[in-house]
Order: sequence, then C-alpha cells, then structure tokens
Amino acid sequence: MVYTPRSAPRSARHGALLVGTVAVLGLLTACGNGTSAHSDAPATVSGTAAPATGGTTSPAPSATGTGTGTGTGTGTSSAPRATASSGGATATTTRAAASTRCHTSELRASVGRNDPGAGQENFPVVLTNASARTCTLHGYPGAAFVGASGGQLGPDPKRSPGTPVTVRLKPGQSAWAGLTFSNPQVSGAKTATPAALLVTPPDERDQLKVPWKGGPVPVSGNSSTVRLTVFSPGTGPS
Repeated sequence: MVYTPRSAPRSARHGALLVGTVAVLGLLTACGNGTSAHSDAPATVSGTAAPATGGTTSPAPSATGTGTGTGTGTGTSSAPRATASSGGATATTTRAAASTRCHTSELRASVGRNDPGAGQENFPVVLTNASARTCTLHGYPGAAFVGASGGQLGPDPKRSPGTPVTVRLKPGQSAWAGLTFSNPQVSGAKTATPAALLVTPPDERDQLKVPWKGGPVPVSGNSSTVRLTVFSPGTGPS
C-alpha cells in the first residue's frame, strides 16, 4: 500500500489509492491464471477434429465378363416393366435380389445342339435349376474353353449387346444364353478342339464344367471372337 501523508491534498490521496488498487488487481489476476504476469504465449485448444472428407458410393455394375471369372450380371433396379415366358420360366426387367440368386451349387449346366446359320455357329448354354427352391438368373454367364489338361484355349468370350433380364426359375426350369462364333472354315481363324466348356453363373465365382462336343473352335486370328448373349427363359431359341 502507498502511504500518503494526511497533510496531502484529498485529490493526491485519491490518485495514490487508485494506483495501488490497480497494481494489486494485476497481481491477483496473474496468480489466478496460473501463468506468469509477463507470459505472452497464445492460448491453444487441443482435440480439434479434422473435417470429414470423401464418401462412399455403390460401385457401378460390371460391364465386362470373363470366362474364368465371376460372370457378373448387369442391370439396374427398377419396378417390373415387362414379362416374358418360355418353357415355364419367367423373365422380368427387375434386378434379382441377392437372396433369390441361383448359386452354382444349385444349377446344372449343359450345351444344346448347334444351330448354324450365315457362317455362324450358335450353341445354347443352358443352366437348369436343380435345387428345391425358386431362384433367379440375371445377365450374362462367364465361359471359357479348356483343353484336356485344364488350360484355357483362346481368350474369354465377349458380350453381345443385349438388355439383361431377370429369369425366375422354379425347380427343374432352365434358362439359356447363346454362345456364337464364326465358322473357322469360313473365317480362316486358327482353331483348337476343347475338352470342356467352363460356365460361371451370373454373380457367382464357382464354375460348372460341361464336356464340349461341338468340334473345333476359333482361338486366334481373324474373326476368332466368341460371343455370349444374355440369359433368356427356356433351353434355346424356339
């Protein structure tokens, strides 16, 4: 405290009291903050969250298929727009729910007779529901020709343009996809004679092996492309 003689004027005593009060308050404030009165470090706040970035999106349906891969079907979800029937099976444009999809273990594969025309060889690849439940197929199969040793002959078949539909198969019913290629004698492509055709149902990974009895197939050279169509109800073109 600043001592002021009683003989000093009142204004002088008042100013001295104010100065003393401000000094005491300054000391108390510094002690209360737990910092030095001379500290000028800025205050910081910890634990600040970084802004969220990015997001998740559903992958677009696969647009390509492989003979030894998954044979993924294609299509988009929509309300039913059209139906067709053949051989008791039903097709719609609705994407099949995963819970109704036919799994490889529930299917039996076969290759129908050749229906040649205009220099083309056309074989129906048939999948039949061998299970006790109703299931669905949607899109394209995967396929590959293999030799007796199991090695693949030629490249994977390509997909012919088409609109995939969902084919509903009751037990015992079938769906087919066309496997086509130019007659090698006409196209001049190099050929090989497969021992079997591996067929992968849409959206599945396991394959079905079917003995191949259709003779030589093109594996390289001009016009050697083998193509697959989407699944349709039944066992082949009527």
